[in-house]
Amino acid sequence: MIDIPILSFLLIFPFIGVFVIFLLNKKDENYNKKVKEIGLWTTLINLFLSIILLYNFDLTESSFQFVETIPIIDDLGVYYYLGIDGISLPFILLTTFLIPICIISCWHKKYPNINYLIISFLLIELFLIGLFSSLDLFIFYIFFEASFIPMFFIIGIWGSTNRVYAAYKFFLYTLFGSLLMLLGVLTIYFYSGTSNYTLISKVDFPFLLQLWLFLSFFASFAVKIPMWPFHTWLPDAHVEAPTEGSVILAAILLKLGGYGFLRFSLPLFPDAVEFFAPFIFFLSITAIIYISLIALVQTNLKKLIAYSSVAHMGFVTLGIFSRNIEGLHGAMFQMISHGIISAALFFSVGALIERKNMKYINSYSGIWKKMPLFGSFFFIFVLGAIALPGTTGFIGEFLILIGSFKIKFYLSFLAGIGIILSAAYFLWLYGRLFFGNINSNVKSISNLNNYEIMIFSLLSFFIIFFGIYPDLLIKLYELSINKLIVT
Repeated sequence: MIDIPILSFLLIFPFIGVFVIFLLNKKDENYNKKVKEIGLWTTLINLFLSIILLYNFDLTESSFQFVETIPIIDDLGVYYYLGIDGISLPFILLTTFLIPICIISCWHKKYPNINYLIISFLLIELFLIGLFSSLDLFIFYIFFEASFIPMFFIIGIWGSTNRVYAAYKFFLYTLFGSLLMLLGVLTIYFYSGTSNYTLISKVDFPFLLQLWLFLSFFASFAVKIPMWPFHTWLPDAHVEAPTEGSVILAAILLKLGGYGFLRFSLPLFPDAVEFFAPFIFFLSITAIIYISLIALVQTNLKKLIAYSSVAHMGFVTLGIFSRNIEGLHGAMFQMISHGIISAALFFSVGALIERKNMKYINSYSGIWKKMPLFGSFFFIFVLGAIALPGTTGFIGEFLILIGSFKIKFYLSFLAGIGIILSAAYFLWLYGRLFFGNINSNVKSISNLNNYEIMIFSLLSFFIIFFGIYPDLLIKLYELSINKLIVT
């Protein structure tokens, strides 16, 4: 173990990057390039620090590691209290991996006010790392809610035609859930007399209080993940967001609800979880099947992938609330897997839309004849999305099916129908885009640039690598997840 406050450094460097960008001379002819370079180097430093975290992480220990504690309001028991376990670390690694990729994706694009876009990326990284490592309830809540502010501006400023409507819809849904969660946080604080997570986890809340606390946290987590029927903000946000915004939203921000269920709902409100589990199963199965059917009839590229994310998150909640070893391990694996696969899919459709400014599927056909390398990459991403064995998508969904089978056979059977439907709409999408005659829009389409080849190669590697060697990821969170299992 290392003695330096590495979690604080992970929070400090993005802030330093933001500060340096503000100090730059905007009249410099290389201003935009310097902004991107500062953003990239800052996020690469954080990636390096997160790898140090990984290297020094004790896989034989299930308790929190790299703990840092500084009093903020000592009289009220509010502390700057950080630490990570096997549940936190994979999400921090996913965040520090994808944020620099998003900045690289911006390199050849001419976004207006690029300085504020890069600042938004840095702030999102800061807030996400903060919430994944916070062990004080109030500090967690601040980071949790703050992480959506930069995304609001990314959608509202750099989005497409209806960006303002999508940004406000995104904000209002988030705000409603947040207010109820704040009431739950305050209830826990006044009942237990502390906001310290490790102390709160030892409190045995009465059943009726657990019901209220579960619902208050559920109001926020269900919107964030998002569960049906709280998902309606997501398609609009994805369609209007720029490519990099869609990537961060799908790959990381949608995982905050699942992380919240694992970190708070299961360990703190176990009786309420058991009480509400049948209701969550109903919502999860509805999301998996009904939303998959909606995805099947989509004509918009980004909407199809957005709806597929809702369906795949249905698998996550199904696995989490099964509360057995297969379901919980599968849900955790599925969140990281979906983070990589959804990022790859949104980068891919973004590459098409940026070339032709057309979001509809019927605007493209015969792309393979003009872009065979792109077709090969996209095929790998589709195979991961439909959970083909040998890809990372298979591991999580297979474990979740086993976990749900242990609860009720029909849950596993219905979830299996969702997998078939996902194969149907993704293979249909691939066939429409890449096969058939070349239409007029595709004839003049440009090939992949070096930035895109690098991004797609990295994402393809991890989709296959963790599909073949899943144990390398499972070992990170195994002991921490096992503590949540109901025997």
